[in-house]
Amino acid sequence: MHTIPLTTARPGDIRGGIALIGQPNCGKSTLFNALTGLRQHVANYPGVTVEKKQGPMHLGDRRLNLVDLPGTYSLTAFSPEERVVRSFLLDSPPTLGIHVLDAAQLQRGLSLTFQVLEMGLPVICALNMSDVVRRQGHTLDPRRLAELLGVPVVETVGRRGQGLDQLKREISGLLDGGHRIAARLPRYGALEPHIQAIMERLPDSLKNRWMALRLLENDPEGKPLLLRHGLAPESMETLLAEARDHRDRFQKDHDQDLADYVIMMRDRHAHDLTSQCLNTGTGGQRISWTERADRILLNRWLAPVFLLATIYVIYHTAIVQGYELTQYTWPLLAGVRNLAADWLPAAGFLHDPLSRSLGLWLLDSVNTLLNYVPIFLILFALIAILEDSGYMARIAFILDRVLHRFGLHGQSTLPLILGGVFAGGCAVPGVMATRAIPDPRARLATILTVPYMNCLAKIPLYTLLIGIFFVDHKGLIMFFIATITIMVALLVAWLLTRTLLRPMETVPFVMEMPRYHLPTAKGVMRRALDRTWLYIKKVGTIVLAVAVVIFVLLNLPGLSAEEQENFEQRAQIALNQFHDQIRDNPHAHLFQTPEQLMQALSLSNAYRARRMNLSTPEAVQSLDRRFEQADPIYFPFVRPGGGDRDVRAINRALRTLDQERRLLRLEMQETRIHNSLLGRTGQALEPLTRAAGFDWKINVALLSSFAARESAVATLGVLFQQEEGASRPLEERMGTAMGGSEGALVALALIVFFAIYPPCLATAIMVRVQTDSTGWMLFSIVFPAALGLLMASAIHSLGQAFTLDAIHMMIGFWVLILALLLMVGLWPRQRVKPGLATATPGGPADGSP
Repeated sequence: MHTIPLTTARPGDIRGGIALIGQPNCGKSTLFNALTGLRQHVANYPGVTVEKKQGPMHLGDRRLNLVDLPGTYSLTAFSPEERVVRSFLLDSPPTLGIHVLDAAQLQRGLSLTFQVLEMGLPVICALNMSDVVRRQGHTLDPRRLAELLGVPVVETVGRRGQGLDQLKREISGLLDGGHRIAARLPRYGALEPHIQAIMERLPDSLKNRWMALRLLENDPEGKPLLLRHGLAPESMETLLAEARDHRDRFQKDHDQDLADYVIMMRDRHAHDLTSQCLNTGTGGQRISWTERADRILLNRWLAPVFLLATIYVIYHTAIVQGYELTQYTWPLLAGVRNLAADWLPAAGFLHDPLSRSLGLWLLDSVNTLLNYVPIFLILFALIAILEDSGYMARIAFILDRVLHRFGLHGQSTLPLILGGVFAGGCAVPGVMATRAIPDPRARLATILTVPYMNCLAKIPLYTLLIGIFFVDHKGLIMFFIATITIMVALLVAWLLTRTLLRPMETVPFVMEMPRYHLPTAKGVMRRALDRTWLYIKKVGTIVLAVAVVIFVLLNLPGLSAEEQENFEQRAQIALNQFHDQIRDNPHAHLFQTPEQLMQALSLSNAYRARRMNLSTPEAVQSLDRRFEQADPIYFPFVRPGGGDRDVRAINRALRTLDQERRLLRLEMQETRIHNSLLGRTGQALEPLTRAAGFDWKINVALLSSFAARESAVATLGVLFQQEEGASRPLEERMGTAMGGSEGALVALALIVFFAIYPPCLATAIMVRVQTDSTGWMLFSIVFPAALGLLMASAIHSLGQAFTLDAIHMMIGFWVLILALLLMVGLWPRQRVKPGLATATPGGPADGSP
């Protein structure tokens, strides 16, 4: 045992804040939430925290900055988490660190404890999940552990808030200078003289045992670390040479790798401490519930069955059953639109005020997306259950061997899940999460394939097309979407890792398997609501901004003078015919001026829009009374079948005029869109997309979705626009325009293309950030666009050539991709000598940030 006095914290000194340190899945984020009150995402899955997060913690009158560092197993520099943690601890040292230890995995966590203490940082150890130890029939003595480590030790149960008061008292005591901290660190036997010799040469800011050991172990980050801390280049080279001499001498004298020796000594010390403070009893080791469950869920033959069943249940419950709830949400959203239409400036006969046109455009864009909120609530709740239960980590374990076959990594699972393996994810956090992958080649392959997943923003289009063309096969088509995306992503990863990424180095997969936990209803619902609220905020910000841009692009340059004159002449003819029909009617004087006529037409449209959503005679009678009270003069001419012969005659003439007006407005709007900047671009792309069955309207929707995926449905909602005064869902409008077997085949091609479609603008920017390469960003856009268009064209063209309907074509395509996947996955692997690439598309081969 080696005792080293550390610094004594000065009263009120919080220069670096307080750092939460620990291994993945030890409960750091839960403690962070409990201490700060913030709603940071917490899941029972290793590696959820991929960057440091901070929040305020209050201790009496003191306001402290609490930093939740990424989970890491050590302080080497092999993974992004390790680099983030060690950089923070060395370059911005906290006032003290709270090392969160999983009490049920004490020996494994102590190795990190030793490294933190060897850095010379004041530390409090929080024995989290101590309730698990008691349930296992063991007893743990925190006082004895505190004596053996020489630092305060507090038992906590973060999710229940137990031990937090004691933890805060220990923090206050250290900050007030009430404790003298002296850690008892492991001795390294024959290596000690070498450690002391290197420590004497280190600069003051790095004069600690950890840094000496890192130099002796030939840490590749040692040189930049020394330079950052002010050591002159000449002195640095001398120090590194001396460390190399000490390392060579030790390894020659003891015939053992120095790094392996350090690990062995730390593990031996951890075992010694654990045996002195943990009593496992005399009744033998009980088989835990987690181990019993894993014998079934991780069984070689049963694990894939459970995994596929889980995916199917998620899709069937969230998409198929959740879609039924939209029958209740759409009437509410349509009612909001009707109220807004009444509140906005009145419509003209042919032309509406800009404020009305833009307002209804934005409302239609938002309503189309908000209609899917029930689906997202169910979907997010199911994903939260998977995360909290611990099964998400088992998915990574199950898929590791499969992913490795295709050039990916076990830790690629989390980015793929965040991207939307189960749907409802987002490619942006998925790409960000790839920082946790230590394998450079697998990391870049994962970055380039995460956008293929079924992110949250793709679900509205899927649901729309399924609701129109695949009503009787909802479960089947969603299973197709869920599996085809991951299969294509695996094939693309295999192709990339054997071509462009082939020379890059790889590292082995190491991951902790967490215990199973029973998710709480409060935690699941809170996360489901939080994630749904984030979606709603995105609709209210990004989608609205994109909708404004698209509105401008769809309305400029507008109608030509000849087209404008033609529509106005036809409108005047319709008006003249109306007045001719009612000339001898005693009520004709009520419709002489344009204002009077528009009042009647607006009332007719409003009445028709509200009556469409009513199904009972009582509701219709109530609506009639409200409208008659609001406008007793014109309502008799609007209500169908009411009044005497003269009233009915005006009603018929008014309906004829209204129908002609709606047809003119629809034709005028379609002409305007056809002439617009976006419409011309969509038409220019038709020769490329014709084989896939995409017309210019679909092209325009796909172009708009590059800014935000949700905009595809919103744009389609306007391109397949509804008549004035109607409140029909987009499904009905598109179904009317694209109905039939040909439409279903186009819909299938569109689903496949949209699944492979290039990442949205935000994801493309994140690819640029994570790879530090504009070349890889452009590749992530161009390659999926070409691949998706090729697949969509093949589906549509072959379906037409062999007269196959969409379902049979879908099954044939799925079987073909599966066969190709099995052939590639089962093909004997060649051993490739790892190395570093020197030429890749536009940037560094490893894509490191």
